[in-house]
Amino acid sequence: MTRLSPRNALRRAAGLLAAAGLLAVVPLAGAATPARADEPPVFTLGGPAETSLHPYRAGGGPKPSRLGITVTAPSGEEGTGFAGRFTLTFDLSGVAGVADVAFDGAASGAETSDGGASGGGTAPDCEVTGAKAVCVGTGVRPGTHPVAVLVVTAAAGGERGDSGAITVTGEAEGAAFTPFTARVTVGGPDLVMEELPFRTELVPGDRQQAPITFANRGAGDAEGVLLTLRYTRGLDIPQRYSNCRYSEDDPGPSGVGRTTALCTVEGAFEAGEAYTLATPLTIEATERAYRDTFLYRIEEAGPPRPAPAAFERGDGAVLRAVPVTGPQNRVAGRTADPTPHDNQREADFRTENTADFAAYGDRVSGARGATVTADVGFRNVGPAWIGHLRSGEDVAVVDFTVPRGASVVAKPDRCRAVTAAGEYREDQRSPAPRYLCPTSPAVHDGKGLDLSFALRIEEVLIGAEGEVTVRAPSARNPALPFDPAPANNTARLVLNAGDDGDGGPSTPPTSDPGPDASPSGAPATSAPGGGAAGASGGSDSGTGSGHGGGLASTGSGALTVAGAAAVALTAGLVLVAAARRRTGRHS
Repeated sequence: MTRLSPRNALRRAAGLLAAAGLLAVVPLAGAATPARADEPPVFTLGGPAETSLHPYRAGGGPKPSRLGITVTAPSGEEGTGFAGRFTLTFDLSGVAGVADVAFDGAASGAETSDGGASGGGTAPDCEVTGAKAVCVGTGVRPGTHPVAVLVVTAAAGGERGDSGAITVTGEAEGAAFTPFTARVTVGGPDLVMEELPFRTELVPGDRQQAPITFANRGAGDAEGVLLTLRYTRGLDIPQRYSNCRYSEDDPGPSGVGRTTALCTVEGAFEAGEAYTLATPLTIEATERAYRDTFLYRIEEAGPPRPAPAAFERGDGAVLRAVPVTGPQNRVAGRTADPTPHDNQREADFRTENTADFAAYGDRVSGARGATVTADVGFRNVGPAWIGHLRSGEDVAVVDFTVPRGASVVAKPDRCRAVTAAGEYREDQRSPAPRYLCPTSPAVHDGKGLDLSFALRIEEVLIGAEGEVTVRAPSARNPALPFDPAPANNTARLVLNAGDDGDGGPSTPPTSDPGPDASPSGAPATSAPGGGAAGASGGSDSGTGSGHGGGLASTGSGALTVAGAAAVALTAGLVLVAAARRRTGRHS
């Protein structure tokens, strides 16, 4: 079987399951073990460990459940993939008389969201023969990807409590597969989360109750439930329950940052009954709220699972769930398919708030031929954090015009060279007059984007200026809709200002200098206005408020011209004095 290089394999990896966000809380097979260079890779088959089936109804026919099978291949630097064929074998003998199994051809043959087929190459072609099914596919990429979807229904004549197992094995030349076993049970619980009628238009400080309510619409009781809460940076739940584990997620590449709470609630949750929290949660829009999401999910607790290292247990009261009584209990006697898609709800909130993005520039000096470093960028001085969680688009772009007399010899990876007018530029290697540097889909309050450019001084021009602007990604609509102070969106990079220049080096407008936005793969588009040819540089950061490199560009031109005129006048006086001395010596 032909092996893909790690670099090409990583480029093709889509991370399909990662987009689901909370699928990590569903019991799945463990991650694949990275292989050494001299050993074949090991692929891990996985999926939900337990699947409940609705009992077969005489005259009503079966109601199906879907069981997705995944394959996980090593990723990262040690990741590798295969372009050849692989075979998956499903042993169905363990569910004979308990369940009937078919394969969803449309699902298994569909392409993944990144344009590749399930598993990496051609989607598996599955065929069931008696108590055995065989799926043949091509290509396995790094990461976790779906390879087959089983449609499972309770067998006619079966009884509640009947249970069996489906075992999946795989093989491929030059690779190994770890097997996976999925258990199916007739008459298990089907937990459904009710949607809450939140107020979604808020102002900072708003609080509202969240009486989480769920129902068991299956045919069996649930022994304990796991309630998962996940909310973004602008929201808070002040309570910290002792039967919940909390984690402040690392912002990661997207810079989003979320709080996750995993709450294990004990008790027997009976089929056909609805339950609500004994005390409603409180959801608060904090001073940094802007566009936020709140996710709430319910599932059967299952066997105890070790808490991830990043989670800490709360020290408050115990979170409990109690039966809903009276007419509110709308689900008594109802049944529905035991499917997981209705276990989870999400709410989006819009908070009336602002975020001030302040650009900063720099001052650098150097002799002709010298290389200097210019530090430019911006800070979100708050109060809100800004995130485009649904669209995934970049929050902003730093538009940098290089000062005359310098050329860029090194730039940040995220920055793209453009023409002086901000148009697309094919050549990304040679110095450009202008650069566009996008943020990630989220920028935290107190964070921003720091950019270092290495500049070569081609010509010493006193007080030559470049411009640093933070704006919206679209050049046609450059205004930042959340920013109430656009005057500080632009700062200057001053080259060889001289001793008589106004101001001096300063720091970005925040006490936290660390960047919080990750590179975006989407190229930025053209920007308004033109730019002078050349490139920029600097060593210290400016504030964007009228000091040092961060001097506002409006009204500063006269000061620069005056400084240059003073230098020229001084030089002229020196020449006149020297001429007089020479005349005196020869007289």
